[in-house]
Amino acid sequence: MSASNAVKIGLLGCGTVGSGVVVLLNDNRDHVTQRLGRPVEIKSILEMDTRKTDALGIAPRMVTQDIGSIIDDPEIETVVEVMGGIEPARTYILEALEKGKNVVTANKDLIALHGKELFEKASEKHRDLYFEASVGGGIPIIAPLKQSLVANNINFIYGIVNGTTNYILTKMSLEGKDYEGTLKEAQRLGYAEADPTSDVGGHDAARKISILASIAFGARVTYPDVYVEGITNITPLDIAYGKELGYTLKLLAIAKEENGAIEVRVHPAFIPDRHPLASVNDVFNAVFIRGDFVGDIMLYGRGAGQRPTASAIVGDIIEVARNSEHGDTGRISCTCFEQKRIKPISEVKTRYYLRILVKDRPGVLAGIAGVFGNQQVSIASVIQKRTEDSMAELVFVTHQVEEGNLQDSLKIISGMAIVGKVSNVIRVEGEETLI
Repeated sequence: MSASNAVKIGLLGCGTVGSGVVVLLNDNRDHVTQRLGRPVEIKSILEMDTRKTDALGIAPRMVTQDIGSIIDDPEIETVVEVMGGIEPARTYILEALEKGKNVVTANKDLIALHGKELFEKASEKHRDLYFEASVGGGIPIIAPLKQSLVANNINFIYGIVNGTTNYILTKMSLEGKDYEGTLKEAQRLGYAEADPTSDVGGHDAARKISILASIAFGARVTYPDVYVEGITNITPLDIAYGKELGYTLKLLAIAKEENGAIEVRVHPAFIPDRHPLASVNDVFNAVFIRGDFVGDIMLYGRGAGQRPTASAIVGDIIEVARNSEHGDTGRISCTCFEQKRIKPISEVKTRYYLRILVKDRPGVLAGIAGVFGNQQVSIASVIQKRTEDSMAELVFVTHQVEEGNLQDSLKIISGMAIVGKVSNVIRVEGEETLI
């Protein structure tokens, strides 16, 4: 039976994540009721494929294909969007806010692209728009940035925020497997989609770091602002050479602020083996943050999946219900109150690992070193690895250098007669975070 004082919600979508919300609210009903002081009930579910709701034993009267029956229902306090994608999710959320509903969403794509529009509507209507599940799955990160760490100036965020790529790189590192074979294994195990482009291309992580950067630095950062490289060019050889140098390879999402400008990027990076993020393996995620007063903290856990994501969503539902009960909805509104410049990648400074195939003859190293010197690229170390068919492989690690200078030097080096090819360029990050 329905409790008269229950928090009634409308659920948009009953796929993997939506089903997790249904199961959690059923399994932990007494726990949620005790913590909130009243139960949470799903009154209506928007779902076109009724096989999904039938499988959960949901009564047909609770299932609808009409969004109006949810957003026009005065009993429904909060709309929970777990459909994914941009449309119709964007339209449905705007309509729900317009009708005075609070909204909880897990939609990182939508927040990363249309956050400004959605938050402005929530502010206008003095309603809550919560989105903890959009980044990090079950790892609490949005609320800590908006509340627990709000008094800090955030220096930087380093994140492993995509489980698929972390699984692939972990397997390549520990077992020496190549990229293609490891990807197929990840797909077979359900860790990678049939079309893995968003994950392995770095785009999923880019959406997430744009959201975190916006909150951390108080300025709107959108997905197109993020410089993105994926992991498709990573080879077991690079990982092995990195190990020899004391590094672990990860796909990092990085956000920093310096002198009022924000740099935000996603790309493979070598990090020191002793860095806390180096031990984050398989499908796990972690976010490493430095604040000027709190110092260094790291949040770690499962960054995706039905149950962790449902945990974050229901946590938001409970928080929104508490706000509503005390007439406090909209109390933590959009925190992007400044305009800050986004640095182009050419201005970013970091260290680099370079693997270059050259002719095996005297004077080659001096010729390459001369080009680097002319472009203000300082070499920290160089190692000759293998020699084959009169070609030698050189591995360089630079000191910190501006990206534009490095790319200018590589253009020249690539055209030199003594150079076979620049085999790979991987950034080296995180050493400054250990200070």
